[in-house]
Amino acid sequence: MASTTPIDIPPAPPARQTRPAKSTGRAGDKIFLGLSRGSGILLLVIMASIAVFLTYRAVLALSKDEGNFLTTFDWNPAGDPPVFGIAVLLFGTVVSSIVAMVIAVPVAVGIALFISHYAPRKLAAPLSYVVDLLAAVPSIVYGIWGALVLVPHLEGLNLWLDQFFGWTYLFEKTEVGVARSLFTVGILLAIMILPIVTSVSREVFLQVPRMNEEAALALGATRWEVIRLSVLPFGRSGVISASMLGLGRALGETMAVATVLSPSFLISFHLLNPGGGTFAQNIAAKFDEATQLGRDALIASGLVLFVLTLLVNGAARLIIARRKEYSGANA
Repeated sequence: MASTTPIDIPPAPPARQTRPAKSTGRAGDKIFLGLSRGSGILLLVIMASIAVFLTYRAVLALSKDEGNFLTTFDWNPAGDPPVFGIAVLLFGTVVSSIVAMVIAVPVAVGIALFISHYAPRKLAAPLSYVVDLLAAVPSIVYGIWGALVLVPHLEGLNLWLDQFFGWTYLFEKTEVGVARSLFTVGILLAIMILPIVTSVSREVFLQVPRMNEEAALALGATRWEVIRLSVLPFGRSGVISASMLGLGRALGETMAVATVLSPSFLISFHLLNPGGGTFAQNIAAKFDEATQLGRDALIASGLVLFVLTLLVNGAARLIIARRKEYSGANA
């Protein structure tokens, strides 16, 4: 019988002492969380404070207004009795902004498509820089250029529109005068909002999945068919939101409009006739010489513009949120 020898079994290694897991909430994270949360709360407090201030001063003005604030065409808060309304201002603000959008959006989309899908890289980069640089030009510079260059050179265009499109009533020129009209303001606003709409649309078009474009090209589609079938449907929500952001700036533009427009408190659907008014232009023109009631009345009109701008920007955010690619939900 074979002898058995004992086998030496090595002792088990001592169990390692487990260290307690480090707390995930480090001091730096807690400080950053507090600062970011406080910044968000501070922003809400500021917005609420502005709304409360505007509402309080507007109520003071409306309590002394002897006319209908929404339908009165006159603006005379210093009269006896005081009468003022925003009908003309609301009409001028909306009409000039619509003219700006009709002119600027197609041009901006075309520029964005050219930069993102047609222009060579050596041309696309400088062109993008020039377009973005237009957004940095102060509004008063646009206003001076509009008054000294745009207004004198638009008289020929106005006569041409009156001759060939006067039958539309909108482009019928019934008054003699320089081109200080809502149509001129719309053209100037279109130039001012062009960089915003172009920049946002360009970034949206650059986010189109490359596979979609390559698949369309592989099926024999032309460059325009690729853009029409792949790029534009993908970027539709982004273009709409960019347009509404540009509309928000057009609604509140002040100095450029005040420099170009010849104000009057008359509503006319003849866009080429001089006259009209906007909320921002009226506030800038009358605030210094206004009485206490007059300033409250101007603040009341500013409240309407404030609400209108919030609605436009809120609608833009809702449109962006419909597509997670633009809302940042996948970031």
